[in-house]
Amino acid sequence: MIYEALNDEHDYEIDEIEGALPGGLTGTLYRNGPGRWQVGESLLDHIFDGDGMVSRFAFGGDGRIRYRNRYVRTRHYRYGQRTGRVGLRGLGTQRPGGALANMLRPPANVANTGIIRHGGQLLALWEGGRPFRLDPESLETLGEHSFGGRLSMAAAFSAHPSRCPDTGELFNFGMDFTRVRSLRCYRVDRRARLHHMPRISLPYSPWNHDFALTRRHLVFVINPVIPKVAQILLGTGSIADGLRYEPHRPTCFTIVPRYGGKARIVEHEALLGFHIVNAFEDGADIVVEFVRFADWNQVSTAFRDFRTSDFPWGCALMRCRITPSGRVEAQDLCELPMELPHADVRQAGSPHRFTYFAGRTGPAAVGIHAYDHLKGVRTVHELPPGHGFGEPVFVPRADDADEGDGWLLALAYDPDEHRSRLLVLDARDLEAEPVAVAHLRHHVPMGFHGSFVRE
Repeated sequence: MIYEALNDEHDYEIDEIEGALPGGLTGTLYRNGPGRWQVGESLLDHIFDGDGMVSRFAFGGDGRIRYRNRYVRTRHYRYGQRTGRVGLRGLGTQRPGGALANMLRPPANVANTGIIRHGGQLLALWEGGRPFRLDPESLETLGEHSFGGRLSMAAAFSAHPSRCPDTGELFNFGMDFTRVRSLRCYRVDRRARLHHMPRISLPYSPWNHDFALTRRHLVFVINPVIPKVAQILLGTGSIADGLRYEPHRPTCFTIVPRYGGKARIVEHEALLGFHIVNAFEDGADIVVEFVRFADWNQVSTAFRDFRTSDFPWGCALMRCRITPSGRVEAQDLCELPMELPHADVRQAGSPHRFTYFAGRTGPAAVGIHAYDHLKGVRTVHELPPGHGFGEPVFVPRADDADEGDGWLLALAYDPDEHRSRLLVLDARDLEAEPVAVAHLRHHVPMGFHGSFVRE
């Protein structure tokens, strides 16, 4: 039911709120994710192929929240609306017509993964292409965004950019499919002007989803998930089915200087990590934290069979320390089914104390977790059995509040009522009842990532 389409676009003040919204919680929570996995009568075959739908929760500081959602008017969305049928190739959904209909066709940009506001611009992100720019208030689609022509049609701008808390610059990357074994990196200044960084050469051509930012570097955990280029180009199978995990190849910790210099690649036995929490420099060492997965087949199957499969959980929160000599010291900090990690964005590039994530607490139950690195203790806000969950987003109580002093905002889904609610949790006391619960009039389909902008 959480994967049922939300076809309507809404705009209303939420009138059912339990508890009291904190007066200091002012700003906007943006969330992005697929809003529908169906075009006409045709069901789409992969979780990443759904049309991007952005939700906006506006907190006025007066005890009120206004909700709005709108679909991103991508070419895929507009074609489906106009014709009522699948006409573009997806990541896991092939066009009707077999190999000839899919040969040499890239996947459609559905702008359904990330969302960020930078330099006054709100960008809906998808890792295989350019972002779409939206109006920050109305969520109207303003068009595919090229940063004034600096980002070409063939270039990709990943769904996981990272902003430096010190300089306000935004960094990102894109897999470079115009040149094999290559990675593009970008710096976007505070005025939203994009600058190209030197191209990075890799030992193989991987699929990569995320990175982290330190004070001096971009840090990648490049896993040996390799696209089978011939199958993808010839259209004989879907792009998603053409990704293969090759554990005989190494994981490549790729360390890219932010302002010039040669990238360093440190090889390690194969790992699987898609979402990175943070990275920082500790003396001459670099420490990077991410959610580790154990089984690629379980992940790829869950993404394809998302309507009937369990969520693709990682198995542990891992930290890796990379020394100047090239030694990698890996440690699992917290072992349980988990995903969608988040930390205080003010700590990006610095050691962080708290990691927040969604995690399984029982056979049919999940919760919102906080792991305290200082104490080595995990606390959890449990959801009722069978309820859905979303990525927790930390919002500090004030700009200068201590790390951990603030709220966690997370969407939850009630299958009995078939509607969603926004939880406002006290990050200092996660096991307590929510500070406030804002009940929507409908459900929000299972989404991916969000960000908070303080007004």
